Amino acid sequence: MRVLVAPDKFAGTLTAVEAAEAIAAGWRRQAPDDEIVLAPMSDGGPGFVDVLHATLGGDLLAVTVEAPSGDEVPATLLLVDDTAYVESAQACGIHLTQAALGEFGTTVGVGTLLLTAINAGARRVVVGLGGTGTIDGGAGLLAALDADPDVSLDVGGIFLDGITEVDLDIAKGLVDGVEIVAATDVDNPLTGLFGAAKTFGAQKGLDDETQVMMDGFLEQFAAVTDRRLALAPGAGAAGGLGFALLLLGATRVSGIELVAEAVGLAAQARAADLIITGEGAFDYSSRAGKVPAGVAAVAAEALRPCVTLAGQVLVGSREMRALGMDAAYSLVDAVGETRAFGDPAGALTELAARVARTWSA
Repeated sequence: MRVLVAPDKFAGTLTAVEAAEAIAAGWRRQAPDDEIVLAPMSDGGPGFVDVLHATLGGDLLAVTVEAPSGDEVPATLLLVDDTAYVESAQACGIHLTQAALGEFGTTVGVGTLLLTAINAGARRVVVGLGGTGTIDGGAGLLAALDADPDVSLDVGGIFLDGITEVDLDIAKGLVDGVEIVAATDVDNPLTGLFGAAKTFGAQKGLDDETQVMMDGFLEQFAAVTDRRLALAPGAGAAGGLGFALLLLGATRVSGIELVAEAVGLAAQARAADLIITGEGAFDYSSRAGKVPAGVAAVAAEALRPCVTLAGQVLVGSREMRALGMDAAYSLVDAVGETRAFGDPAGALTELAARVARTWSA
């Protein structure tokens, strides 16, 4: 039996690569004769670069960039021929803001990564958007590319209040001739009821009042740049980083679809008898651009069964099947919350061994 293991990260506990290795170890423990193929996945958020490097190879370029707080942090971009892969979460991830005061965080570091990729010779730059703790409409990124405004763009979205003009000519010139791709896990617009502030503000530390205020500031930013693009799918991704990239001429794609294509997931699925995916929490949000739904769609196209191993399973069986899953197994239910968080790799290995008893031929 050939088993394809294609999980996302288990946020806060395991990277996608670590999760895939833990699942494989557990499966081999129960079914040593099965062939296991690892294809760790990402939707554009944390782990984007590691996942692609594990499959595509290429050269890793270490960079020091500005974090949301203004401190310096290390980051890495991946160069594969003339394509560069950038992970925005490395420069402005929620782990760097601790889910607090996202309105004061800057995305300057993402702009630095973009410039570094171009200066390294990349003619195509793919920016993974997801897992960020900032909400500045990508103003910091534009500041790093020498955008010329009448307010500060590099000190957080809350300082966009009162903006009346911004000249993007230099910024656009710096990326001229370079194909930019925004790989997102959501298709939200920049502003409005389903915009960056009102949809994702709470997870970035914004209370209800601040969400409304920040939505207004982002509206001002859109008014002096491009209102039409502010309503485009993906403009609200990563606190509005999607919008800044669209202003620079980027094309927006699904992060999971891009990674799936890069790793040849469809062909691997057709060659497998079973596909296993996973993530930290398998819930209703999993259907909107997340890894499990994307992997399940590929499995369905290949007419192969797909099961999920997750930290927690928060949907019922009917909803699970609507998301394309044949079965879903909870780490917390299987080994308890203390073990699941205290020894996530060991617990996931144990769960995979249990699941193999049911699914291995």
